[in-house]
Amino acid sequence: MKPRDVAMGLYAFAEFGACTAAFLPIMAVSSRLHRSDPTQRVPGRWMRRFGRTASSLSAAWDFSIEGEGPKDIGHAAYMVVANHESIADPFLLCSLPWDMRWVAKQEIFELPVLGRLMTYGGDIPLQRGKKESIVEMLAECRRTLEGGMSVMMFPEGTRSKDGNLLPFKDGAFELALAANVPILPIALAGTRACMKKGSKWLGIAKARARVLPVIPTAGLVSGDLAALRERTRDAVAKGVASLRADMLLAY
Repeated sequence: MKPRDVAMGLYAFAEFGACTAAFLPIMAVSSRLHRSDPTQRVPGRWMRRFGRTASSLSAAWDFSIEGEGPKDIGHAAYMVVANHESIADPFLLCSLPWDMRWVAKQEIFELPVLGRLMTYGGDIPLQRGKKESIVEMLAECRRTLEGGMSVMMFPEGTRSKDGNLLPFKDGAFELALAANVPILPIALAGTRACMKKGSKWLGIAKARARVLPVIPTAGLVSGDLAALRERTRDAVAKGVASLRADMLLAY
């Protein structure tokens, strides 16, 4: 390990700790005040502010967003999906200029610091492989969508180890059809170099998110789920390939 990498890692832990100390009390109060809001809009905004602040203060990461979301995304719900390469993905997506409620695996909510932040931020836990948890997650997501708030999911279900896009799971698309909301796909590139799966150290890297065209669901029924899922995966795959080519990334 190079001395510069060690120094960068120590700075990252210190910076993350300082951000946590500043945001956690505010988020605790916000969570308490807005506990009855089905969309958790205000607590979620504080969580995204935390993510933007932590990433902007990082000396290792250079993030940017390409493209704009739909004009009505501030008051109309979308099912937002993206490829998943790294633990840095959520930090990059925090720079998107609209409110979303996120779905994340239960294990993250059990972490002593990040888990508390996500709980206060109103995000939605999912215990994979447990039917009761899946049912509860889907119900909470649908309640959020019906309240006019977008929901964010990584349909691969886990981070890709090598950067290649994994198969998409059905959950996000079942929700989109049930709530009659469009799909908003996003392509991410560069985040794998920010922190590789299994690593405890940050990498010095540039990462980009590109907002792709909306995929409508109006008029679709449950029998269209597989086609909708694969259409979305194809759009994300092409978006990722194009973004990597523009950034001259090789995987």
